[in-house]
Amino acid sequence: MSSLLGVVVKQVKSHPALIPLFIFISGGATMSVLALTRAALKNPEVSWDHKNNPEPWNKLEPNEQYKLFAVNMDYSKLKKDRPDF
Repeated sequence: MSSLLGVVVKQVKSHPALIPLFIFISGGATMSVLALTRAALKNPEVSWDHKNNPEPWNKLEPNEQYKLFAVNMDYSKLKKDRPDF
């Protein structure tokens, strides 16, 4: 692994124009891993425990925000409009 890092450092020193490429690729990879992690942990359609919680989307309160970005939506003022199962 250290030899691979040494090759990368050697290439960056000899070709400094590659630095922005490495920055943007590592930033994109980091953002994609964070988005995947957030979707796996916060999305109501994902069920990690099928025996104890087979339908996690039915346990959502109307004032819970599970979307990443909601425009002009105040979740604290919503009333419950779903039946209880």
